[in-house]
Amino acid sequence: MNALTRLMTSGGAARVRVLAGAGVLALVLGTAGAYFYFSGRVSTDDAQVDAHIAPVAAKVGGNIAEILVADNQVVKAGQVLLRIDPRDYKAHLDQVCAQLAAAESQARGADAGVPLTSATTASVTTAASAQLAAAAADHERAVADFERASSSELALAKADVEARRATADRARADLERMAPLAEKNEISKQQFDAYVAAERVALSELTASEQKLANAGKHAESSRAQVQASQARVEAARAALAQATANRRQVDISHAQAGTASAAIEQARAAVTAAQLQVEYTTISAPIDGIVTKKTIQLGQIVQPGQSLLTIVPLSDVWVTANFKETQLADVRPSQRAEIRVDAYGRSFDGHVDSIAGATGAKLSLLPPENATGNFVKIVQRIPV
Repeated sequence: MNALTRLMTSGGAARVRVLAGAGVLALVLGTAGAYFYFSGRVSTDDAQVDAHIAPVAAKVGGNIAEILVADNQVVKAGQVLLRIDPRDYKAHLDQVCAQLAAAESQARGADAGVPLTSATTASVTTAASAQLAAAAADHERAVADFERASSSELALAKADVEARRATADRARADLERMAPLAEKNEISKQQFDAYVAAERVALSELTASEQKLANAGKHAESSRAQVQASQARVEAARAALAQATANRRQVDISHAQAGTASAAIEQARAAVTAAQLQVEYTTISAPIDGIVTKKTIQLGQIVQPGQSLLTIVPLSDVWVTANFKETQLADVRPSQRAEIRVDAYGRSFDGHVDSIAGATGAKLSLLPPENATGNFVKIVQRIPV
């Protein structure tokens, strides 16, 4: 009995030693494995899932006429979320469309007036030039006629009068000399009658010559009047031509008016485009796929341009921002493999390091802490990865 007891005691001690050795070996292997596993690895539980959250704001103001989504609802890009009452904007669109039609009508009138003004101005200028040429020709003829009447004809008439007067004087003298002789019958009555007839003829020719001189003078005065009248017509034609030439500026004015009308059309078209955009802005659609959250509007509420209405959180384009201690980032580089464990799913996901922030999270916070002088507690800085 005692021998058996000693045997069993000896066997138990051996088993204890074996188990102890196995435990020590397991501890050593576990420690070695943990060392090799965690060697070159860093971890943190200060991490969160981030995404490009899309805030949806109003581009135009007005009453909320229709809300088509609710909080936490899944939406697709382009899906209509809500509508603002568009009636005021449609009325404004109708107004600017009418202004565009009026501008187009004015432009058509201005464009049509350009060739008409050009043709009219050219016609008036041509007619004025022709009238000036005709008036100048008439004036030259009148001047030539006046010169001829005042020089040649009048001089000839004066010379003829002088000659006729001399002839008449000589005939009178002859008659006066022959009258006593006729009374004494020293000459025949027939001879005396010849002297009487000669005097009468000479006087008659003198009278006719004086009449011609008077007519020549009248003709000269008439020619002078014609010269003055033709000169007046020339001046009037020159003034008309100058006015027609000045009217050419009306063509430039017509072109300028046409250009102004075209610019008014472009301005009206821009106003129509802006009004159409305002009407389109009354229908607000989702910019991305995601979940609606933070909806802050109610039906009938008046919103202002730029006012935040709701937010859409995407589910596809997401990433994890992990805040590591600065002492952990000595060997961390972009593109390195990463293991991400999400508490909500209770599983791990494979990933990689995309980038490392250039500043600490505390520095980028709204109220960055300051390490005051005399603070002997070292503040550990964390850098977003």
